[in-house]
Amino acid sequence: MAEVVRMPKMSDTMTEGVIAKWHKKVGDKVNSGDLVAEIETDKATMDFESYQEGTLLYIGPKEGEAVAIDAVIAVLGEPGEDFQALLSGDAPAAEKAPEKAEEKKAEEVSGPESSASTVTPEELGCTVITMPLLSDTMKEGVIAQWNFKVGDTIKSDDAIADVETDKATMEVTAYADGTLLYVGLEAGEAAKVNDIIAIVGPAGTDITPLLNQKSAPAKAESAEAPKADSAPAATAAPVAAASNDDSRVKASPLARKIAKEKGINLSDIKGSADGGRIVKKDVESFVPIAAKPAETAAAPATETKAITLPTYVGEERYTEKPVNQMRKTIARRLAESLFTAPHFYLTVSIDMDNAMAARAQINEIAPVKVSFNDIVVKAVAVALKKHPAVNSSWQGDKIRFNEHTNIGVAMAVEDGLLVPVVRFADGKSLSHISAEVKDFAQKAKAKKLQPADWEGSTFTVSNLGMFGIDEFTSIINSPDGAILSVGAIQAVPVVKNGAVVPGNVMKVTLGCDHRVVDGATGAAFLQTLKALVENPVRLLA
Repeated sequence: MAEVVRMPKMSDTMTEGVIAKWHKKVGDKVNSGDLVAEIETDKATMDFESYQEGTLLYIGPKEGEAVAIDAVIAVLGEPGEDFQALLSGDAPAAEKAPEKAEEKKAEEVSGPESSASTVTPEELGCTVITMPLLSDTMKEGVIAQWNFKVGDTIKSDDAIADVETDKATMEVTAYADGTLLYVGLEAGEAAKVNDIIAIVGPAGTDITPLLNQKSAPAKAESAEAPKADSAPAATAAPVAAASNDDSRVKASPLARKIAKEKGINLSDIKGSADGGRIVKKDVESFVPIAAKPAETAAAPATETKAITLPTYVGEERYTEKPVNQMRKTIARRLAESLFTAPHFYLTVSIDMDNAMAARAQINEIAPVKVSFNDIVVKAVAVALKKHPAVNSSWQGDKIRFNEHTNIGVAMAVEDGLLVPVVRFADGKSLSHISAEVKDFAQKAKAKKLQPADWEGSTFTVSNLGMFGIDEFTSIINSPDGAILSVGAIQAVPVVKNGAVVPGNVMKVTLGCDHRVVDGATGAAFLQTLKALVENPVRLLA
């Protein structure tokens, strides 16, 4: 008897899944435990194994399509078995195709003004590749690089391009055999999800009809644009001519600006560019010889000679760089956090003398070098266990108090900022935390971090001490309730036992979401953190 296969719920926050790849096709035999498909959830791409047996009779969503939880994605049964009743009256796309074909034929017979001019990719034997949805928050993707060029022969499992999403750089698979006939955008350009980025088909296929259909609306708009602008252009020229005698002289904008600053009439200059056009060098090299005697004669004999300043001509220039997906996401999330969560900040100074001595002793025996940041991460995790109100998050109609301590460690990378998470940090040794953070740093630089690496933090640590920053404030990494900003260790005079002596001090600032953390609560947390860092032996207990 035929059975439906539904989209499984693979994470606690998953509401839909995207079919990244089908490993079986209609007609294949499927055994229990066979890999049927790869499904992209809100956190990672995961293998979907069948727990049913039978022949694959029907596949619903295509690769790259999103499907809601519990929606039917496939049907298993006996070969030739009728499964239409299982689809709740919705005929599959494969069954509807003949009907659409018949409707199309009927339209063609009905008259020459039907859809005869419309050509589908299927009619040309081509496959249109669109920008896939590679993450749940993705709205557009940027082509990082093309792995093939027009004219190359590709296979269905070839990765034709690397696409930069809002979270990572991922591969786009062709899912079609043939020749790459068309590439829609260059490397570095962005396309919205489901926009056409390439066409694959038989070599020599004329895809002009497909491209014409795609660009027809744009051409219609561009054809109307000159009409709207023509009237103002016609009236603008006489006004300019009347206001400036030099307006009819061919000259670059920069040359005009320099000439105006120097008080030079462009009509007196001979241009060296094509068509006698005056450029910057013509103005700078021009010497108004004839004008000097006139100016001298006009000046009174008793007038004091004015100081002539040398003319300095600068050129205004700038470079614009497209915003990548990571930077767009950082901007959106930080803006949401800052303008949604009411922030307040608390700062405390920590005596680092004992911590510096303890770190030196630990690194003599530790399998990996422990940093001051590792000590802070461990101390924060231990302190959060004693102050669960700081280890919380605002959930709208309730506050979530996390009993686990997952510490996000902010890391600067070339394109922005990533925050991988050290999970259950309170139970890990300093060496374990150090090794994990170093591994995250290498993955971050190589853009190899996965969604599971940066999701699930309950508190974040941001350290700019290595850049010599004494003190700063950070924006909370939503949905965390707080974030700690760590400054540099400074050698300063301190008072100990009534005497001023040299000391080493580090300032830390706690940024709090006032909806979940009160001032007294944050202050108590900082006092516990200060005591732990100033006496790091307590972290080894």
